[in-house]
Amino acid sequence: MTFEQAIHKVVKTIPKGKVLTYKQVAQKAGRPMAFRAVGNILNKNIDSKIPCHRVIRSDGKIGGYNGLQGQKRMLLVEEGYLK
Repeated sequence: MTFEQAIHKVVKTIPKGKVLTYKQVAQKAGRPMAFRAVGNILNKNIDSKIPCHRVIRSDGKIGGYNGLQGQKRMLLVEEGYLK
């Protein structure tokens, strides 16, 4: 399994209404210091089955979403994570 596949596998397990940080995803994928790589990989994701909107920054900010930060916020509100 490649690191990219490991990231996608981890992100697919994040339940609706919950989030993980980029760092937590990197840790669960087996490379704890690769949190920037996680962001880069998720930024290129086009598979709607991988809920990359559920991955946020460690400081609590929502971070990017393929250039559509407003859409990420909207999805997190719909799922009950944000108000």
